[in-house]
Amino acid sequence: MSDPSAVLDDLRAEGDALDQLVGGLSEQQWSLATPAPRWSIAHQVAHLAWTDTAALLSVTDPEAFAEETRKALESPGTFVDEGAEAGAELPVDELLAWWRDGREQLQRAVRAAPAGARFPWYGPPMSAASLATGRLMETWAHGQDIADAVGVRRAPTARLRHVARIGVRARDYAYFVRGLAAPTEEFRVELTAPDGSGLWAYGPEDAPQRVTGPALDFCLLVTQRAHRADVAVRAEGADADRWLDIAQAFAGPAGDGRPASAETAAPPGEGAGA
Repeated sequence: MSDPSAVLDDLRAEGDALDQLVGGLSEQQWSLATPAPRWSIAHQVAHLAWTDTAALLSVTDPEAFAEETRKALESPGTFVDEGAEAGAELPVDELLAWWRDGREQLQRAVRAAPAGARFPWYGPPMSAASLATGRLMETWAHGQDIADAVGVRRAPTARLRHVARIGVRARDYAYFVRGLAAPTEEFRVELTAPDGSGLWAYGPEDAPQRVTGPALDFCLLVTQRAHRADVAVRAEGADADRWLDIAQAFAGPAGDGRPASAETAAPPGEGAGA
């Protein structure tokens, strides 16, 4: 049975780090466009607040959450955008207070939940540790959208281990949402820790299909916050190579991901280094 305390601590730290970034923005900056189509910084924070509220409902009132799930199934292609849009219309101070309060309430509720409890979600039910890991992954990924919008380069931390683990475990899901058959054998994934201290390794050591690279780059790739051409993640084997083209750590329909940067997308002889 997994103790969720460590990942809950990391979730709090990830939220606090993003809070420091958005808390220092001007009201005008909250309207800046992010890489997500039609989403401003306000939309990004509103989405996090909305999802934290849904997670809190799952933990504290499963019957009410089931009703929210029913509503989501009635508009599967729009309910996420609708939640973000409604929150983005709030005054900045109200939106920030909603997100902060929701984060803290969720922390208290999950820590108080009985050991071994499982909570309903938009997919399969989740343990406390899995729920917290999912919230951390989303906080980091949407935080990346915000950082990109304001031109801030965030220092990667050991908290990325949670994001990387989701990315590895979600391998077969990436095939499923595209109607593809997943490979039958496991891959070996070896990622260099952000501080260079060692490897985060997953899968059999002798697996012929392998993925290697910096943990940060892998996390950017599987959350679709960077194009494959812009990260230093490498594959050995045809199946592993195909996976890197479609990898996604998040639930929901297959995303288009980020386009390649101007430098990597340019024809030979026309890039920035030409």
